[in-house]
Amino acid sequence: MASIPPSRRRFLALSGLTALSVSLTAACAGGGSGDGPAADGKVAFDWWNIATTEPGKSLFPQIASAFMSAHPNIEIKTTSLENEAFKSKLTATTSSGKLPDVFQTWGGGVLQQQVDAGLVEDLTDALGWSSELTPVSLQAYQIDGRTYGVPYDIGMVGFWYNKKLFAKAGVTAPPATWAEFLDVVRKLKAAGVTPIALAGKEKWPGHYYWAYLAMRVAGLPALQEAATSKDFTGPGFVQAGVHLKELVDLQPFQEAFLGAGYATPGGQAATMGNGKAAMELMGQWAPSVQKDAAADLGADLGFFPFPTVDGGVGKAGEVFGGGGGFALRKGAPKEALDFLRFFVLENESKLLASNGYLPVVKGAESQLTDANKKVVAGSLAKATGFQLFLDQAYPPAVGQEVNDSVADLIAGKKTPEQVTRSITEAAKGA
Repeated sequence: MASIPPSRRRFLALSGLTALSVSLTAACAGGGSGDGPAADGKVAFDWWNIATTEPGKSLFPQIASAFMSAHPNIEIKTTSLENEAFKSKLTATTSSGKLPDVFQTWGGGVLQQQVDAGLVEDLTDALGWSSELTPVSLQAYQIDGRTYGVPYDIGMVGFWYNKKLFAKAGVTAPPATWAEFLDVVRKLKAAGVTPIALAGKEKWPGHYYWAYLAMRVAGLPALQEAATSKDFTGPGFVQAGVHLKELVDLQPFQEAFLGAGYATPGGQAATMGNGKAAMELMGQWAPSVQKDAAADLGADLGFFPFPTVDGGVGKAGEVFGGGGGFALRKGAPKEALDFLRFFVLENESKLLASNGYLPVVKGAESQLTDANKKVVAGSLAKATGFQLFLDQAYPPAVGQEVNDSVADLIAGKKTPEQVTRSITEAAKGA
């Protein structure tokens, strides 16, 4: 396991576990849904996470046990749920007005709704160690300049490509602009190579294209403004659809892509892993899913950021993605924040060594050994802007409409203008 960077060692030596949560004490003095302070002086709190697969399935309980061993007066009551089951249970719990003390969050629209309902603790003044975290990892949990969550993982979407298939088509370097990208697609097709693998059935992978194109054409401020104005009919959003249609018209996807899943047999990841397509637009988890679903491309696998668009205001350093974090219910025991500090700062090396997470602590990217993760982490470290997945950044109904409408555009059922109108209607009704 890689050693802790010197800056972190100094920081951890200078700071006691409880020193940073003093300002939270008054706000969180009451009991929590995990029972809070008991008569015997013990404190219990609930922790809901989605660690049902490795490495989190083994690692998360180890971290909780280590914290409890160091603090015998604290009991952590852990509930681990599969992603969709977690979301369903948390939605029901949120509706009842009672959240668990510590719970998984992806930030964005759902967190905003919980904050607006007065259910989530504002951590801004208590998070004195936020300067140890990368700014990009914190963005999804910041609302109106306040911080409501603590990240433990961060990632970005980009193009994963098969170097051998690029060489077969005479492509010597990854494309930097959208025009160059379309030219690469044409060259791949001419060489008898399927350019792109896509899970058309699952919809969310397709929304990555429209979202990135909207970022590159209209720019990040336009996406943020649209969330406020609830109007996605601007020319930049229409143009994003026009550019996506340019790609779709080249018929770049694998045969029967509209019925393909992502991680299923014969799906997007398997098509890519088996060398039957040259590219896929996917998050940092892509190599491991390719390996699980098919084969490991090894040194033949490369990564490049989403291209810029000529005439667009977006920059290459602005990235699209998301990660994982934890939030506290309003009134959670102060020890819950102590646990999050322990989880994130003191266990960053373990999280990275498990090869399942990307760094959120400044400088920790130097600990990565996996070549693909190094590339993604390096891009994130240099990022000049960050946009959360649109189906998480916006209210759930709006995010779903983005996925549905973009899928319809890719299937030839909607025009670029119809896509923006449908998303706008969903936003105004949300």
